[in-house]
Amino acid sequence: MGLAKTFIILGIVFILIGGILSFAGKIPWLGRLPGDIVIKKENFSFYFPLTTCLLLSALLSCGLFLWRQR
Repeated sequence: MGLAKTFIILGIVFILIGGILSFAGKIPWLGRLPGDIVIKKENFSFYFPLTTCLLLSALLSCGLFLWRQR
């Protein structure tokens, strides 16, 4: 029963991540926060959303902390 419950929870998490990613383009500030690293050169571009990752990690950590406290 434990493995089945784990797969169900993982499936729900993947569905939520997919939904967030599909609507992420419609949120104008997501991925364009101060601290996100963008390097554009002639034939090269590099983008690393550092601040966005930290913000999402903090929100997810707080949400999981509150969920486990129930």
